[in-house]
Amino acid sequence: MGSYNVANKIKLLRTGVIGLGVGEQHVKTYQAIDGCEVKAICDFDTDHMNRVGNDYGINERYDDYRRITEHPDIDIVSICTFDNYHAEQAISSLNNGKHIMVEKPVALNRHDAERILRAQQDNNRHIISNFILRKSPRFEEVRQQVQSGEFGEIFHIEGDYLHHILHKVTEGWRGGMEFYCVAYGGGIHLIDLMRWIMGQEVIEVCSMGNNLLSRGSQFKFEDCLTSLFKFEGGATGKTTTAFGLQRTKFHALNVYGERKSFVNDMPDAKLFDGDQPENVHSVTTPYQSMKKGDHLPDFVQAIRTGNEPGVTVQDVFRVMDICFAAWEALQKQSTIKITYSI
Repeated sequence: MGSYNVANKIKLLRTGVIGLGVGEQHVKTYQAIDGCEVKAICDFDTDHMNRVGNDYGINERYDDYRRITEHPDIDIVSICTFDNYHAEQAISSLNNGKHIMVEKPVALNRHDAERILRAQQDNNRHIISNFILRKSPRFEEVRQQVQSGEFGEIFHIEGDYLHHILHKVTEGWRGGMEFYCVAYGGGIHLIDLMRWIMGQEVIEVCSMGNNLLSRGSQFKFEDCLTSLFKFEGGATGKTTTAFGLQRTKFHALNVYGERKSFVNDMPDAKLFDGDQPENVHSVTTPYQSMKKGDHLPDFVQAIRTGNEPGVTVQDVFRVMDICFAAWEALQKQSTIKITYSI
């Protein structure tokens, strides 16, 4: 697969994008990466697909995902379809020798996640998922400060996905799925962010939730879900995913250390190094400046060099393991010890 760009002496990597909602941003980003070509696109909405194809000069357009996953000239596939299609499209891509970017969640159950992992390991291909909060300059800065020891020991961390998108489950395709968990589709971003900042794994989880805002609709699961975590170093954590808030979209992050604390807010966050007014400092580092395709340049470079991308295969599946355990804890109303698949 692929050919060489003689002028730049780099291998030309050809990509295919399945699903052109979020996937349009993938198309745009791939087209801007030196030595990348979007070879083909796929969507069941042919009018929208033709508009994207015309806008970006892509001639190959399909309504069958297999025309992408089995395409002999495609090296990388971005899977940006409805969540319940991710597993079959990921496995087909991997078994046909493609590297894959899968929008979160990679899978909706542990069995499918294990099948994807097996295909990735068997075919020795790269896989990442779009944990885009890692690309927020503000959160990158907090992670660097935590990892360098500026906060001292972290004893508690909170990450909440707060969004006014209830209609996506009461009216949209998510609510029509056989199973959908708001934490898999939203809260997963904060779960990944917390373990990334901490540099530690979650070892236990318990959960509670409700569907007070969506009851009586097509959606039969919790639209508000809270989980409590225990990290391997002893710290506690909390995450809430809520789809029905009357507020602007927000990723709440509170980090509590023995020397400093961080509280995200808009437009500025706050950093505390004591309990007096003079101990409150504004953090003006940009927060919501990341875009859906921001992981792709790193992903492409990892493929070229054979190195792991910033979001590793271990990250992809361990975050899913935490999500699966959180859902299991909700169903059993008990604390679950997490067993990781990789």
